[in-house]
Amino acid sequence: MSGDLLLYNTLTRSKEKFIPINPPHVGMYVCGPTVYSHPHLGHARPAVVFDVLFRYLKHLGYKVRYVRNITDVGHLEDEMAGEGEDRILKKARLEKLEPMEVVQHYSNSFHSIMEKLNVLPPSIEPHASGHIIEQIQMIQAILDQGFAYESNGSVYFDLQKYSRQHTYGVLSGRVLEDLLSETRKLEGQSEKRNNYDFALWKKADETHIMKWASPWSIGFPGWHLECSTMSCKYLGETFDIHGGGMDLMFPHHECEIAQSVAAQGHQAVRYWIHNNMITINGQKMARSLGNFITLGEVFSGTHPLLLKAYSPMTVRFYILQAHYSGTLDFSNEALMAAEQGLSRLFKGMKVLAKLKPSGGPGEYVKDLVSKVSDAMNDNLNTPIALSHLFDGIRLINAVKDGKEEISEAEKEELITLYNRIVIEVLGLKPEKEESRENAGLTKQLIDLLLQYRIEAKEKKDFAAADNIRRQLTDLGIIVHDTKNGFEWEMKE
Repeated sequence: MSGDLLLYNTLTRSKEKFIPINPPHVGMYVCGPTVYSHPHLGHARPAVVFDVLFRYLKHLGYKVRYVRNITDVGHLEDEMAGEGEDRILKKARLEKLEPMEVVQHYSNSFHSIMEKLNVLPPSIEPHASGHIIEQIQMIQAILDQGFAYESNGSVYFDLQKYSRQHTYGVLSGRVLEDLLSETRKLEGQSEKRNNYDFALWKKADETHIMKWASPWSIGFPGWHLECSTMSCKYLGETFDIHGGGMDLMFPHHECEIAQSVAAQGHQAVRYWIHNNMITINGQKMARSLGNFITLGEVFSGTHPLLLKAYSPMTVRFYILQAHYSGTLDFSNEALMAAEQGLSRLFKGMKVLAKLKPSGGPGEYVKDLVSKVSDAMNDNLNTPIALSHLFDGIRLINAVKDGKEEISEAEKEELITLYNRIVIEVLGLKPEKEESRENAGLTKQLIDLLLQYRIEAKEKKDFAAADNIRRQLTDLGIIVHDTKNGFEWEMKE
């Protein structure tokens, strides 16, 4: 496939020809998960979008170093103010676990789900807690340049001073005056010079578990700092692509830019790329809003809003049917349509493999290859690429029915196109028919067993309840008790 790759750069608000800093090498950093609960449907979108970008860059011949972080410290409940309890520590406290038990458990869950979605692992997956020294060094560099200040053992970024020399809000369009009017006085913020200043280092109180020694106090780094630090460590002070969800544009990515400029004197990222949200009833799907559906629930069909179970490849296809820059609203109808479309695509590919070519060479196949290439090069327009691939499926079925002809060379060209784009770039793979057919029955049987378990517990027959759970665990079914009953997921 040929042609220039155009990517929409949020920084310039325009599509730009992608020109790597050091071709054929490409450096790409994507914000990864904060691991304190199971991944939900909204998390699947950035994972799939940037997996496709990773795959497509490699398809074009680039050597990509893809870095995706794990946040395991410093992500506080109030992202905007940088206040509140650490999300992982809160989970550890509620479940009476060590924080790193929480991190390990939900990291394992995230990786298991990513494997099911056929998301390739990144080249490097650094943890924030493993890069405390580097974060302290970056804070010191920002202090040395005069863009931060220490207060009672904490260190804050001085946004007002930064804005006198540099432009804050270059990515999101937010300006300092807006922040001043939007920020509110919160308890514990009196040590800041301005309410909108954000933490680079927070002094920990005696009850805080995850804390480290620094020149300023025993404490922990701010959430925004980890990505500035780890991206530069593994990709250099200037690198090609930084990706993430649109909800991270402000304040997280905006603060990343400010930190990098303050420490280095220049921006670190050439192309900022943001995927839009998956919504539910028009509202962003998020753990903080309580309106999420975990991917385990999607795959098992156990959430009340789901009419049935949907396979990982159906979810992946559902995401790719919409352009990454637009919102994607959850509905059973959309997922069922994706399931049908995916089935039609792979049935067509099976027909292609068995076709008996006849006739001379034509221009249709070359035109199809060109159209798919143009769509992918046009800011990863996967829905348009898929529409062209379905046009090809119609041609394939017409050849099977004797209504069209293709040559042997055209057949081989089509096989190459579908294998490279559908399998290698879009990351779709055929599913086991049996598992899809039996998914509904499996769900009903497991739900029935778990309902018996609830009844056994109500009768105080705990031995029977424990026996049901133990046997399900042996079969690879993980049960989670909830205040409303239970949830379960299949373990690979």
